[in-house]
Amino acid sequence: MNERGYCERCGAQLVPDAVYCNRCGHPVGQPYRHSRYNPDEPVSAYSGLIALLLCFFLGYLGIHRFYVGKIATGIIWLITGGVFGIGWLIDLIVIACGRFRDYLGYRLVVWEEPVIRQA
Repeated sequence: MNERGYCERCGAQLVPDAVYCNRCGHPVGQPYRHSRYNPDEPVSAYSGLIALLLCFFLGYLGIHRFYVGKIATGIIWLITGGVFGIGWLIDLIVIACGRFRDYLGYRLVVWEEPVIRQA
């Protein structure tokens, strides 16, 4: 339990000697760390911005899926028109939220190319 008696995750007031939060079930005494910001998880070498632009303009053809190496689902998107438009819209939202993964399972979180400066 923190010094004020509130849950680190949801902010609910904790009962004395609580082990878990009654509202969200988060263990008391452990800091809340959102899984989206796990620095130990490897990230994709593909650009999220390029994937987002490809999805926005050519998503119904599955070009964004070919870009990240998902060839089989890219072919499905190409044949079905982005799985009739619904899959295209879902992919657009998932890429924009930073949850889209490449063919190796790494998330596309890099939105710009790194600048390499020579001394």
